[in-house]
This record gives sequence, C-alpha cells and structure tokens, in this order.
Amino acid sequence: MALCIPFFFLFIFTLQPSNAQQLTSFNISNSPWFPSQNKTLLSPNKNFFAGFFPSPNSPNLFTFSVWFSKVPQTANPLVWSTTTQVNNSGSLLITSKGELLLNGSPFHPNLNSSSNSNSTQLVLQDNGSLVFGNWNSFSNPTNTFLPNQNITGFDLQTKSGKYKLINNDNSSSLFLVINSTNTVQYYTTPNPLLSMDSAGKMSMKSNSFLTSDYGDPRLRKMVLDEDGNVRIYSFYPEQNNTWVEVWKGIWEMCKIKGKCGPNAICVPKEDLSTSTYCACPSGFNPIQGNPENGCNRKLNLDQLSKNPNFIRLDYVNYTTDGTMNQITAQNFSICESSCTTDKTCLGFGFKYDGTGYCVLLSGTQLHYGYWSPGTETALFVKVDKSETEASNFIGMTEVMQTTCPVNISLPLPPKDSNSTARNIAIICTLFAAELIAGVAFFWSFLKRYIKYRDMATTLGLELLPAGGPKRFTYSEIKAATNDFSNLIGKGGFGDVYKGELPDHRVVAVKCLKNVTGGDTEFWAEVTIIARMHHLNLVRLWGFCAEKGQRILVYEHIPGGSLDKYLFRIKNNGIALSRLTHNHDDPNQNTKNIHNNDKKKAILDWNMRYRIALGVARAIAYLHEECLEWVLHCDIKPENILLGDDLCPKISDFGLAKLRKKEDMVTMSRRRGTPGYMAPEWITADPITSKADVYSFGMVLLELVSGKRNFEIQGSVVRSEEWYFPGWAFDKMFKEMRVEDILDGEIRDAYDSRAHFELVNRMVKTAMWCLQDRPELRPTMGKVAKMLEGTVEIIEPKKPTVFFLGED
Repeated sequence: MALCIPFFFLFIFTLQPSNAQQLTSFNISNSPWFPSQNKTLLSPNKNFFAGFFPSPNSPNLFTFSVWFSKVPQTANPLVWSTTTQVNNSGSLLITSKGELLLNGSPFHPNLNSSSNSNSTQLVLQDNGSLVFGNWNSFSNPTNTFLPNQNITGFDLQTKSGKYKLINNDNSSSLFLVINSTNTVQYYTTPNPLLSMDSAGKMSMKSNSFLTSDYGDPRLRKMVLDEDGNVRIYSFYPEQNNTWVEVWKGIWEMCKIKGKCGPNAICVPKEDLSTSTYCACPSGFNPIQGNPENGCNRKLNLDQLSKNPNFIRLDYVNYTTDGTMNQITAQNFSICESSCTTDKTCLGFGFKYDGTGYCVLLSGTQLHYGYWSPGTETALFVKVDKSETEASNFIGMTEVMQTTCPVNISLPLPPKDSNSTARNIAIICTLFAAELIAGVAFFWSFLKRYIKYRDMATTLGLELLPAGGPKRFTYSEIKAATNDFSNLIGKGGFGDVYKGELPDHRVVAVKCLKNVTGGDTEFWAEVTIIARMHHLNLVRLWGFCAEKGQRILVYEHIPGGSLDKYLFRIKNNGIALSRLTHNHDDPNQNTKNIHNNDKKKAILDWNMRYRIALGVARAIAYLHEECLEWVLHCDIKPENILLGDDLCPKISDFGLAKLRKKEDMVTMSRRRGTPGYMAPEWITADPITSKADVYSFGMVLLELVSGKRNFEIQGSVVRSEEWYFPGWAFDKMFKEMRVEDILDGEIRDAYDSRAHFELVNRMVKTAMWCLQDRPELRPTMGKVAKMLEGTVEIIEPKKPTVFFLGED
C-alpha cells in the first residue's frame, strides 16, 4: 500500500502541474503575460483555452491562440491563432490607454480600428470567441469556423495563404479560389454559409446540408485545409482522440486548381478523394525534373511544322491562359483542321456524341490540367509531327467491337406485276374460303354446345371464367412427370417435380399440401394467380384438382433459386447453415449443391442490383397493380428463381391465401427460416403488405453480404442477441466500413466509384424495410423507386428486433 501512494500523487501532478494558472480574464493587473508563465485563459464553460501555444515545427516559438480544452495537443486542437510568432521573451500587454500589444505591436491588424472603448480586459467566451472591447476573433477568422459562429460574409484563408474561401454575402454565393487571384475559382455554391451547429447541420442562405454523423452533438470545426479543400471534422474521443472527416466540399482532389504547374496534369493516386501526383503528357518534359513545377514543350509552338501531330489525352481537362473558343464542327476532321491552321491553338477538345462540340484552346500555356473519369471530352494537344511517343492518357476513344457481330440486310423488293386481275381473284378466293370455314366451324360448335355444356357441368368447369388456366387430369400430370420421378425441390407449400408436356414444354409441377377450402375456392384462387402477368413472376400454365390432389403447373426456370448463387460452398467444405432446407436428405442436398456450385455463376454487383430491382417491382405489382390485392407472405431467396439471363422471377405468390396465419408460422418454424418473417407474424398485429416489405429487406441485405441473415458475423454481442440488420447498420453508418458487409466472393471486384451508389441505395433501402413497426416501412412501390434512385432516401433509423428494443 505504501508503494502505491507516490505513484498516485505523481499521476495527479502530471495531469495538473502545480505552476499552472487558469485565468477567467486577462487585465492590466496580470500584465505582462510571458510564454514561460504557463498561464491559460479559460472560457466559462471550460470548453476552450487561450494563451501562448508552441509552434509544431519550432517549440521555442509561440503564437497567441485559441484551442479546444478537451482535445489533446497531439490531435491539433487549434481553432484560431495570431499571425505573429514570439519567442520566450515575447509578451502580451494591456497598456494604461487600453491598448492590447503583442511583443510591442498591436495584437491584431484590425484591433486599432475596431476597438475604441479603451477596454481593460481580454476574455474568452463560451463559443470560443476571443473578445477585447469591440474586437473579437470571430470577426477575424483564420482558417476555421466553429459551431454557433456567425460566419455570414466572413472569409477563410489557409495558413500558407495559397487558397481562400470567399463567403460573399453580397453576391449570394461561396467560392474557393487561389488566393493570388480571386478570379481563378475551382468550387462554388449558389448560397453563402450562415452558421453550423454542434449536431452537424450547416445552414445556408436558402437551404442547408447535413454531415454524415448528423444528430450526434460533438466538438466540430469547419477548416480550409492546406490542400485547398474545405472540410467539416468531428472529434471522436472513442477513436483514439482523432478528428474524423464528416463532410468535404470537393470529392475529386485534382479539381482543386494550383496543385501542378503549367502544362502538367494532376492525377489521383488510388481513389479520387485522397492523394494526387503530377504528370507530363507526351511531347513535354518536366521542369527541373519535377512535374509539380510544370512541364515544358520539347519544341516551342512557333517551331512546330505546318502539319503538326496531336496527342490524344483521354479523361483530361485543361484551361489556358488565353481563350477557349467553342465552335460547332460537323466532324472530327473539321475540328482538328481548325486548330491546325490557328498558330496560337495549343490543342482542342472534341465530343464523340454527334453534337459537333469542339473547343479550341489558344494562348501560350495550358493550365490546371487534371484527370477525371467524369470527363466527356477527348482532349488533343498539339505537338510536332516528329513526336513518336505514345499517349500516356488513353481509354475513352478506343474502338469497341461487339462480341457477336450481326449482319443485317433488307430483302429485295418484289418485281412489279401486271397480273392485277389474277391477284384480285386470288384474294377473293381466299376470303371466300375463310368465310365458309368460319361458318362451318361456328355451326359445328353450336351442334356440340349442349354436349360440352353437360360435360362442363359434370366436371365443374362452369366455375372457371373465360381465359382461365388449363385444367390437367391427374393421369396427364403423372405421365408428364414420369410418375413423379424427378424431384427438384421441396418447399413450404409442397414438393416440386420436373416434367415435360406433350408439346415439349418443360414444366415445374408443385404438389400442394395442407390446402384449405373446397374445389370452388381453390379454382377461384388459381384463376386469379394465372391472370397475374409480370416479367418477374413465374407463369402459371395450369392446375389439377382430382382425387384429392391439388397440383399447380408452372413454367420451368432452368437457372434455379437465388440461394444457390448467394450461399456457395467454399473450399470444398460443407456449411450446413447454408443449406436451403429444400431436401429431406442432408447428404444428398450437400452433394447436389457441391456439384452445382462450380456451375453457378458468381453474381457481380450490377447483377445483384438488377435482381433486387426486379424482385421489388414484382412485389409492388402484386401489392398495388393487381385487380385483387395479393400478399406473398414467404419472400426468401428460395422463392426467387433465376432464368438463363439471370432475370429474377418470384414463385409461390398467391398461395398464402390457401393457408391460415397459424399454419404459416408453424410451417416457417419447422422449415428453419424464421429470419425472413416480420415481427407481426407472431404477435396479435394484423398482417398487411408491410410483412412482405420486411422479408424483402432481409433478402436485400443477403444480396449485399452473400450470407444468411442468421449466420453470426464478427460481433461482440451474445449469439442470442445477434440481429443481422443491426450489425449491418453499425458497419455501414457508424463504423463507415462498408467492405465488412460485402460478399467475400466479389469483395475484390468492389469499386467504390462504380458500385458505392448501388450498394448504398440497397443497404439504405433494406434498413427502411426492416423497421420493427409496419407503419415505419415504405410501400413496395416506394421501395422500387428508392432502388431506382428516383426518390431521395433519407437516413434510416437502426432496425431493432421488437423483443430486444433499441441499443
């Protein structure tokens, strides 16, 4: 015990040195204030400090600064600083005349003109503003804005002075410019900034925008960084005391002008939003061996021959120190010729879209070049015709060839004929023959009508409306399926056999079980199902109701169900949790899946998105477009079939009407897939279309992750508290680690530029579908629009299981 006491006092001494002095105000009685005195000016709410802060590069030099008191010095807590640096002998002084002097000079250049009250004290307010008389630091910002700071009409400037943010209230706009000339803009918004709150909402003159962690009150700051980009940071003590970027103005860093010298091209290293480098195009050499200084032509423009060469630079944008003249050219040759004949033309841009867009770049040098995948114009730079170096920026204008060329030809027109009378005779004869055949057929029908009517009465066919599905006899079904010998699946509604009709159509025959109601009700429901026609629904061709059997005849979908594609067996191992529960014999099931796994194509991200959109549209059709409202009640990957072209088709729709709610719950539990059922299935709540929305949301998450929803991923929660949507929500929206929820089969093929928008829409839509209360879920029609991107998807709440509650 005696050994612990000295270490305890040492710890207290380390946190609060004995010589530390915290002031609530600085006045003439405290003057002068030296850096060596270890004083700090504290705001009343204790959130901010002000005082002499050591320079990161020169510990013996200090600036008088304002910083966050709860942010460590290693995490850059500064929010405002003077431009004057002082050494250990420098001082802050308030004179008897009410002047605030730093090292003998005015504390700030604007202090003399704005402070006429002969103030006697310097104070630090709760919002972080340093105030002396009529002067305050919020009216003279450096490179940072704070929450609740009035920023209307105030500008920011980087510490190096290279870039400037102009928040111009007079012109009702905001600009980012190169500070050497306010005319070179590289970012603009139609409205100036007004304020930012601690929850992450940035207010503008006529609208507002939110940060990615909106709603979570934190220490925040808006900074014009040295790289020329404006960002909003949130402080996360739980993440090793770091500032996390939650918003930035410019996504493509190369669009910030001034990163490379004349004629050079800014290129992103890995992705568009991080680091960049400079490169010289073909025909140019770097200045002093460094492209950041710019690039010089190998031959001056006046030395170029009369017939120059043009180097194609795909996905490259340039401006010029001269003029950019846009003309309309009928083709590429005219655009090229216009630049060739103009001695001041440095190059030209051309669009291959048939609009005739052509822009000529004239002047002495090309400026602010950058590479961007969003470029629509191919750029051609003028060089000498002796230049043989190949272009180092290619890709847009490469000739694309189809895999299977198709030759299209029109038939030759028929020869003129003068046999008009013969043609008329032939037409009249054919018409007469058709008329006689029609009369004979109608007469034959009338003669047999009574016989057919009596037969229909005997078999009950008079209950079927016109245009209904074909009724098969049990013997026909038995012959088509070869005595039910080819079992291709088992589901909640019955067994499925493969068969072939006499007209060689391949069919899937489903033998229903546990069907309620009599023949009349069954025929009526089958007729309704058969009239549902949609691209993404399996077609019902017929039925059989004989000898106590209830059988449906569907079109056969050769591709199999979606679960066979998503939940693949890996490393020749057997994952029992991924079995689809469609066979009684697990060994046989495993063998079949193992044999088929090599044949199944891996679904890429675009395929998965199209499958999700097709299924959403089909369910919306069942809910909103059918003459009779239809619930599926069993949406899961096993009931989503894929054709040869991977077009999704939903099966087993409309069959829920043949079951009671109690039977559905019991069946689902017996089959071991309760993860797709909405909470209202086992409560007293009524079953509505929102139950299908919940099931679709779970399938949507499985499309993204390639995992069953009941397979526990990397998580610290207990297995009985595991909830797949909650885990996915934390990974996507709290930890910002989208790669953790992606299917490992195609995770390497994920490209944030090409696929982030698709995956983001799919996950956000799934989160809205999986809300525990039905009224919070969108309709399937809106779900389809959310996936299409035609409606805005607001940030969802975290889905919870109704018996677990909120985290």
